[in-house]
Amino acid sequence: MSDTGDGQAAYDGRERIFEALPPARGRGFASTWWGRAWLKALEDTALDGQQLGRGRKHAREGAVGAVCVRPGRITAVVRDRDRTPHRSDVLLQELTGAEWERLLDVVADRAGHIAALLDRDMPPQLAEDAAAAGVELLPGIGDLEPQCGCEAWDHCPHTAALCYQVARLLDEDPFVLLLMRGRGERELLDELQVRSVARAAGRRAPHDAAGHAPEGVSAQEAFAAAASRPPLPAPPPAVAEPGRPPTLSGGSDPAPGLDVAALEFLAADAAIRAQRLLAEALAPGHTSAPLPNALTLWQDAVRLATAGPPAGIADRLAAGCGRDRGELARAVRAWGHGGPAGLAVLEEEWTPADEALARALASLAAAWEGEERAPRLRAAGHRWTVVGTDVQLRYGRDGRWWPYRKERGRWWPAGPSNHDPAAALATLDAVPVPAARG
Repeated sequence: MSDTGDGQAAYDGRERIFEALPPARGRGFASTWWGRAWLKALEDTALDGQQLGRGRKHAREGAVGAVCVRPGRITAVVRDRDRTPHRSDVLLQELTGAEWERLLDVVADRAGHIAALLDRDMPPQLAEDAAAAGVELLPGIGDLEPQCGCEAWDHCPHTAALCYQVARLLDEDPFVLLLMRGRGERELLDELQVRSVARAAGRRAPHDAAGHAPEGVSAQEAFAAAASRPPLPAPPPAVAEPGRPPTLSGGSDPAPGLDVAALEFLAADAAIRAQRLLAEALAPGHTSAPLPNALTLWQDAVRLATAGPPAGIADRLAAGCGRDRGELARAVRAWGHGGPAGLAVLEEEWTPADEALARALASLAAAWEGEERAPRLRAAGHRWTVVGTDVQLRYGRDGRWWPYRKERGRWWPAGPSNHDPAAALATLDAVPVPAARG
């Protein structure tokens, strides 16, 4: 398995290895509800609060090495402040075969559950439906069993640090929890696809006037009918690189009004999109993935401009949407950080309602813990500006935080979004911390 960058996972289906995460100074360890539930299980289980505090400090300082996640176990090497290494493991009970059957039925029964998991989200309703079926997805008191080379019998600073670090991984990908419970992402999605197809076929089955489904045919007849049909063609092979579009400029002058450079640019974009769409169609789980929303004229213009066309073409894209080059430049930067969602955060003006505002304030309160001093923020609508600086956080309708910086008197997108406002702010250059008051 190969390395894939900081915090990324090598993957073979039944084991994922995440490279060591950078220090977590200035941010909380969990912002999702399932990440916080994981930490609650740890904090409710451990008998010594001082050991947990030392574990948090170890995790904040980057003392946890690469994390290996397997069914029933997570493992990492954790170093003390004197650099002494300790192999630390935390065990979690795998689900039984019967429990997995019930869980898969629960997820397959609601298309929204599948869509949420593919979006790396775990709605509370999924956990509630699973619990109603007798399956506890999240750990509870006593479910996180520690094993450490320091030979502590309870959670020590090393296993605590491992759990705090894993909370950060869970925040980004709930499939990490499902792998601990016994099934890898690919295996899960394949099984869910089989169930979804079977349910769809059942819903389409004809019924008679009395509402009864037909008795069907014998297996022998069904196999004989299938054998008489020609086999379906194999899917097309994946394409490693987009096709090379034709060169349209030649010896003769183009027809009046025909912009050859613009046409070549559009042909190159079409080749790139075709290659990407084919790769998505061949990816596992594609048939159960939700359809993307159609782009508006402005969104499509921004998408095209993100590819870096010649200045004349960029000017035409902006003018065709009634915008100027400055607006297009800011929109391109927003799109580069987050696609349509990033563009919406740049251009929409909205004020979070009570429920959304409560979630935003809770996220801000959890982001800076203990000795970490939170920056002073001034709120206006969905924007929180760091007082005395040219940096800002914007809260998206999806509950994620987006960093912004003031440049030439205007606010510009400055990085990708994050569920954790402290982590989003950390993507900017160092922000001066206000002096302590009193």
